Amino acid sequence: METTTLQAEVRVTRGKGPARRLRAEGKIPGVFYGPGLPPTSLTLSPKEVTQALRSERGRNVVFKLSLDGKEELAMVKDLSTDPVTQELLHIDLYRIREDQVLEVHVPLRAQGKAAGVVQGGLLNITRRTLPIRTTPANIPVSIEVDVTHLELKDTLSVEDVEFPEGVECLLRPKLTLAIVLEPRKATAAEEEAEAEAAAAAAPGAAATEGEAAPAADADKAPS
Repeated sequence: METTTLQAEVRVTRGKGPARRLRAEGKIPGVFYGPGLPPTSLTLSPKEVTQALRSERGRNVVFKLSLDGKEELAMVKDLSTDPVTQELLHIDLYRIREDQVLEVHVPLRAQGKAAGVVQGGLLNITRRTLPIRTTPANIPVSIEVDVTHLELKDTLSVEDVEFPEGVECLLRPKLTLAIVLEPRKATAAEEEAEAEAAAAAAPGAAATEGEAAPAADADKAPS
């Protein structure tokens, strides 16, 4: 199983004040918890955590947490960032086991150019991530689907996707994940209506029948 080593120190002080001082020192606060484990406050390196989260696995990275001479497996349960700078402020790590069945989201990636797109259509991906159930070692980086065979109006559903062994998708089998939309064709009536609307909105448009055209500014009586 692929893991990322993460060094951590047990943190005694808690609260907003100590957390701010910790960040000022170039570190971030965190907490580690899980079944049979009381919440443990941690001090972590933001650089190590950020590098792991920016890897291809993103929040699905499995950490080998080095803590007080022991190693624990952990994954991200929650995190908070600065709304402006996106700087990592706090992270919750959840203890896992190698044989534990987890529910996570993985990216859905379309491979190739759909035949319908070559014909002028538009490929619409309705889901960017898929919820799956599997063990830590089987979490895929992404689920890739070949869309080259999709013609205009064709769809690709969950049941059409071949998932890796040991990976179960939690969506309904008939749910559409991708569809090739036809190019929009304006009818003659739509084109005529658009032309009339443009003419009516143009400056100096002629007055309609039965209405007097407004007088020019030069003919207006002085106020």
